[in-house]
Amino acid sequence: MPERSVWIVRGALVYLCAGVTLGTLLLVDKGLGIGSRIWLYRPLHVEFLFFGWMVQLVFGVASWILPSAPSRQSDLPLLAACAALNVGLWLAGWGAVGGATGVLFVGRVTEAVSVALFAAYVWPRVRAFARA
Repeated sequence: MPERSVWIVRGALVYLCAGVTLGTLLLVDKGLGIGSRIWLYRPLHVEFLFFGWMVQLVFGVASWILPSAPSRQSDLPLLAACAALNVGLWLAGWGAVGGATGVLFVGRVTEAVSVALFAAYVWPRVRAFARA
């Protein structure tokens, strides 16, 4: 596995751990009825698990498993897509936690831009199956 993919997958695993930790705290509060403010962080829990874990894992595995591009391709669009995904994730998460709809919107747009950058990166690598 290329080193860039390893680091992207490791980042996804960090988000998995953070999301599961927040989810565990939510369940503990639900079971014990402590009435803590942990429920304010539920949107961040969802962001970590969906965009941080699942989408970033897709970025890492797809960049590894898809065939090489016809011409040697730069990794800059992949790194830009991952950076935009992480920035958008944090903006959307904290915008939802803080009730700042403008920050939430900018975060969602940044996440969409990251998906578009990733699609542009992998598009030349997607080929039809060649039959012998």
